[in-house]
Amino acid sequence: MKFMHMSLLLAACMVAGCNATGSSSGAQGRPGTDATVAVADTFATPSGKKIVITPIKHGSLEINYNGLEFQIDPVGKGVEPATDYSRFRKADYILVTHEHFDHLDPAAITAVSKPSTVLVTNARCAAKLGQGTVMKNGDRRTLAPGITVEAVPAYNTTPGHTQFHPKGRDNGYVLGLDGFNIYIGGDTEDIPEMARLKNIDVAFLPVNQPYTMTPIQLRRAAIMVHPRVLYPYHYGLTDTATIREELKGLKLDLRLRNFK
Repeated sequence: MKFMHMSLLLAACMVAGCNATGSSSGAQGRPGTDATVAVADTFATPSGKKIVITPIKHGSLEINYNGLEFQIDPVGKGVEPATDYSRFRKADYILVTHEHFDHLDPAAITAVSKPSTVLVTNARCAAKLGQGTVMKNGDRRTLAPGITVEAVPAYNTTPGHTQFHPKGRDNGYVLGLDGFNIYIGGDTEDIPEMARLKNIDVAFLPVNQPYTMTPIQLRRAAIMVHPRVLYPYHYGLTDTATIREELKGLKLDLRLRNFK
């Protein structure tokens, strides 16, 4: 058993690049395709505050910053495996990118909320939920001292796919935590607005056509965003070996996690 545990930790470090920006806290889930694993990664802000990023699945992730809890697109039963959000710490902030069932789950939001939780959404999500702080593309808010969020575009550009995520409707987010910037792409292709993003420390970029990007588009997006650490996410049935191959030669820390 001890040998198996050490082997899993070694596999996690090989994928995560444990000596690169941030560190891996160890395996927390079963191995996935192409040796992907669910691990929580720890980073530090410029002033030394702690950020822990934990993948959950698909487009869902958890961020803990200096004791504050962020949930991104929490989804319980709508995406397998089912996630019981009543077992999570209550969120201080919830960010929802758009209304599709694999990103917006009212039951999961309720389960992880407390009276003081701040819910940030686009207009369509707020209308469906009957609540939420609405942000549209280009809006920027200060949530608390040292914590900012900017809503950025997320849309399709490929002919025949633009109905999935029309321009101007859905959000990506740039979450600023004490000078540490996390870009959450949402459902998007490699749109030109990505080139305007600056000083991105960690990026979550989706890669599952026809709804988001191909691995080739992911490479173009990574070049525009130029994050220090890149998590391909929302990748569905995309071969993660193909993702790894397509991103060869880029100067970034590629972290493949269980984001099917």
